[in-house]
Amino acid sequence: MPIQVLMPALSPTMTEGTLARWLMKEGDRVKAGQVLAEIETDKATMEVEAVDEGKILKILISGGTQGIKVNTPIAIIVEEGEEGMTVDAAMKKLATKAPAETPALPPAPSKGTAPAASVSKSAHGAIQRVFASPLARRLAEKAGIDLSQITGTGPKARIIRADIEGFIASGKNGAKPKTVAATPSQGVDAKDYADKLGMAYTATPNSSVRKVIARRLTESKQLVPHFYLSIDCELDELLALRKKMNDATGSKISVNDCVIRAVALALKKVPAANASWADDAILQYAQCDVSVAVATPNGLITPIVKKAESKTLAQISAEMKDLAARARDGKLKPEEFQGGGFSVSNLGMFGIKEFAAIINPPQSCILAVGAGEQRPVVKNGQIAIATVMTCTLSIDHRAVDGAVGAEFLAAFKPLIENPYGLVA
Repeated sequence: MPIQVLMPALSPTMTEGTLARWLMKEGDRVKAGQVLAEIETDKATMEVEAVDEGKILKILISGGTQGIKVNTPIAIIVEEGEEGMTVDAAMKKLATKAPAETPALPPAPSKGTAPAASVSKSAHGAIQRVFASPLARRLAEKAGIDLSQITGTGPKARIIRADIEGFIASGKNGAKPKTVAATPSQGVDAKDYADKLGMAYTATPNSSVRKVIARRLTESKQLVPHFYLSIDCELDELLALRKKMNDATGSKISVNDCVIRAVALALKKVPAANASWADDAILQYAQCDVSVAVATPNGLITPIVKKAESKTLAQISAEMKDLAARARDGKLKPEEFQGGGFSVSNLGMFGIKEFAAIINPPQSCILAVGAGEQRPVVKNGQIAIATVMTCTLSIDHRAVDGAVGAEFLAAFKPLIENPYGLVA
């Protein structure tokens, strides 16, 4: 039986992607696990592997094509003995594919354990096994969706979260479509605006990454109740300690590395700030996974320093250098940028004195770090000069109260101003 290769959902937020390039061509034989193509997801370029052995009969979508919806067929593979089949014959076989032979029913799951699969009846009364992740099953149940109507894009055609979200967005089966806000400028399409006024411009097509950034940040500002707290931190002792460490070890620890470490230690002191909002609970995370905003040619990405509270400044510095370099090359693995409980965005290297960052859902906090600059300060009733850095914490008020945000900054500030706690 011919096998369709579908556009996969390679991240939870992916609804469409770009088929960057094919690494195989029509007529090539492939083995299970062999890389077929490179797909640009919402965050990185990833490889797609074959799940079955066979020969590539037809490539349906060429390399470089953008905006391919998840689950769209991109190629057809035929199994051994079918090499002489024409494309038309393969398409007819796929269109008239008979229901699979009825498998044995899975054993009943133990109490408190989510089942690996559920069963449903086809139109002909045959029992069909439906594989779905526990999260996908909960989302489907909540939305009143029959899982048998969905084609899974996970391993072994397993239904995953992205499949449920895509099905809801399509409005099929009476499911309420998920409304995604448009991202026009002040409600006006910029292209129409420029064309009508005869304004000259160069149009650069939006990449998958840029589209996802626009959608997620629009949703964040519209749906997440932001509030902001700012604090000034003196940097002179930190800069002096950093210089001593770098001179002694030959390393290149940055101020941002110190900020990451200070954030993690402050979260350990104020764990209520290390949280996310869910409809039925507030999730408080057990470890301090700090996402760090990195600018890339394709847009912003936030690689994660996991368990930052347990790592030294030297370890954080080395890890960030590696993550940032691979982020700019689009070589991060999904687990290296998906997740995180708290974000740091630093524009100090560009001379930005102060700014407020947009929260990255489902996280509840992001710390915006400005430039260290010499400012007059009052010490013991006298005016002195100090190197001061302004940090602004953006907070989701649903999960983190104002007092908790203030407690976090109160724990963060002394770690920056008395930095020997960062190396203890």
